[in-house]
Amino acid sequence: MVAKFSSDDILSIEETTVTVRAYRHRTTIPSKIFRLLELKQGDSLRWVALRDGTIFIRKVPESPSKAGET
Repeated sequence: MVAKFSSDDILSIEETTVTVRAYRHRTTIPSKIFRLLELKQGDSLRWVALRDGTIFIRKVPESPSKAGET
């Protein structure tokens, strides 16, 4: 299955590099994407990899119990 979307659906295209230190593989979320997803410290991201190499990254919605914590 190949994901299909219109170019009208694209809000931003960004590139980053991967930093490898020991067992950790890190990448930086571009600031425009960070703001678009309204990310904050402690948020979780869900990574979905398709067989064709396509990757989808989505912000995991906060659970109702976590949303009430401060």
